[in-house]
Amino acid sequence: MATDHTHDHDHDHDQASSTARTEALQNEGVHRAGEHEGPFSLHVIGLGGAGAGIIAGLLNNRPTDFLADESTRFSALAVDIGHDADLAKVRAAATGLPAERAQIRTVEMPAPSPEELSTALNRYREFLKMEYPRYYWNPNYEPWLPPDVKIPGPGEHFPRALAKAIYGAEYYQNREITRELDAFAQSVDASAATPIVVVAFGLAGGVGSGIVVELARHLSTIKLGRRPWVVGLGMLPCDGDPAELADGSLFPVINELDCMIDAEKNNGVMAVWGDLYKNPFTGGFFAVPQNDVHQLTGDLFATHRYVDEGVANFLARDDSMHLYETLKALNWLAVPGDQWHPAIRGQQSDRWLNLLTVRKLADAESVSTFGLTKGFRTEYAEARVFGPKQDTPKVTGTVASRISEVADTLLGPNVLTFDTEDPAIASLVVPRASKLDLTVFVPARDRYDTLDWDDKLLMHAWLLDLGVMLCEPSIRFDGMGGECIWGCACWVVVPHAAIRGERLESPVSTSATTAP
Repeated sequence: MATDHTHDHDHDHDQASSTARTEALQNEGVHRAGEHEGPFSLHVIGLGGAGAGIIAGLLNNRPTDFLADESTRFSALAVDIGHDADLAKVRAAATGLPAERAQIRTVEMPAPSPEELSTALNRYREFLKMEYPRYYWNPNYEPWLPPDVKIPGPGEHFPRALAKAIYGAEYYQNREITRELDAFAQSVDASAATPIVVVAFGLAGGVGSGIVVELARHLSTIKLGRRPWVVGLGMLPCDGDPAELADGSLFPVINELDCMIDAEKNNGVMAVWGDLYKNPFTGGFFAVPQNDVHQLTGDLFATHRYVDEGVANFLARDDSMHLYETLKALNWLAVPGDQWHPAIRGQQSDRWLNLLTVRKLADAESVSTFGLTKGFRTEYAEARVFGPKQDTPKVTGTVASRISEVADTLLGPNVLTFDTEDPAIASLVVPRASKLDLTVFVPARDRYDTLDWDDKLLMHAWLLDLGVMLCEPSIRFDGMGGECIWGCACWVVVPHAAIRGERLESPVSTSATTAP
């Protein structure tokens, strides 16, 4: 059973083990790719405007060696609902690539009429039973959206519950998104080089965060058979975002990911609903802070462009070797001490969030908080500085000091330098944060708590088709999470306090009276 989050992470219980593993990374470079590793092929799915921006940023600013190795391959699929403007940017940037080794597609899922959507949702038990024979045919099932639900117009905000419903209706009725996911998976499998799959989306948006909870499991577990690394890449909101993105929906978004990725909580979900709901992000999860960049640019469009281009460059540079080595390091940190080996996939804990940010070398001073609370501690942090060898030494100290101001690490930040003619940038990764380490989590929870039940439901996505509203308390099992929206016994074996990020109170009183 999942337990409550302890904010100090009990760093002292295995200090020697953690130090030894950190020293192996920092002093021995156990995560560096050897001659037998690589090259790597990058494959990206971009969801909503934020995800499409990552793909467009990559295609418009390709590293000089992008796809130069004949064994590498690139696949991209950008997906949105009822809005083509961001997808058009992806198509416009998809030029000059080797046709036999590159596949770039877009899917604009149409916004259905309320009648069309209602018909599909009424068939959802049938859909799930075909997908998963162990699915429990709940006689209490009802669509999680009313038949007269309002469908937003082009470019308008889609609530997460609605985005999930539209994606499910399209996917299970074998429409364009189903065919394109198949084609994407086939392109990944066709890669002669080791594939790495990235699923990029906005954590505060409706479309991306609403459909990723289903699309990621369809892709990772069903289409790819959990073979390649599938990495989540979530863009954190910033102060320049529209007010609608500060509506409290980030609270269920983070919690749904938390119950997917944290192995203990995920086991509590699978105990009720089966292994179809196993963590789809087999390679881990990165959150990308944007507020520091917005403070630098002062403009939302410029912020998105800066972040998209920087993150995309890190993903694709040197045939994705830097992404691979970073994943290898994160995996090494997550493996128990008695099982040390970088080839073993570690189990994620509640510290599944890895913060990634990228700066032009001239802007290295602008790194401030990473979106993390003060006093954050972790075992290891790494920066990679790319540029002409006469320039990189000038910023290594700055980058190290900025990371040290944000995170207390066992040995201090590890800074690697690379002599390159590609754009001079620095990538910084601060790993193994919990949701409570994010400065946005508690304010999102406070905002969520002010809402009525109907508004809260629209902010959920994962498990709604099973009747579970994750962030509300179970109505049948005291102390557990996952309210059943149909009034029956749907739930998850995760304490509600752990979902809220609060400590569990012991049922045994520790205040005993003693004789004087």
